[in-house]
Amino acid sequence: MLVRGPRDVQAFLDRYLPGTSVRILDQSTATAVEAAAAVGCPLGAIVKSLLFLADCDPRLVLVAGDRKADQRLLATVWRIPRKRIQIADPETVLRVTGYEVGGVPPVAHITPLKTWIDASLARYGTLWAAAGARNAMFPLSFADLTYITGGQVAEFTVAARPAGASDGRP
Repeated sequence: MLVRGPRDVQAFLDRYLPGTSVRILDQSTATAVEAAAAVGCPLGAIVKSLLFLADCDPRLVLVAGDRKADQRLLATVWRIPRKRIQIADPETVLRVTGYEVGGVPPVAHITPLKTWIDASLARYGTLWAAAGARNAMFPLSFADLTYITGGQVAEFTVAARPAGASDGRP
């Protein structure tokens, strides 16, 4: 199994977004909360790269750190029944992207992926995305994210519940 890393992301950035550098950090950036703390940005400025399977077809979904991909909304965007959409398991993520969960970047995958971008990411001037490892990130603008991924911007997210929040269910 070919495992990719920050060097692969930097090589992609050198080609498509010159002047943008991968930053290797001393702390974990594997979750959106950890990433935001590590780079000192709002949670919503973190780009989460999530792999979904739609009729077994892998699709990359880029979501703001303070949002959650809603599979019902994705079904509407993709025009397929909700029951035919599932989040990919870690083995599939590694096989399809070349990166382990917690370090999946929005680019430089071993498999070309159709990509959808959460429209709410446009709220921020600077976004931060994973760069191929659980402690690597790179900054970019919303326009640059759209450019380097070739992604389609759409509304398919809902606000994520804060940790420990209750919705009244047991």
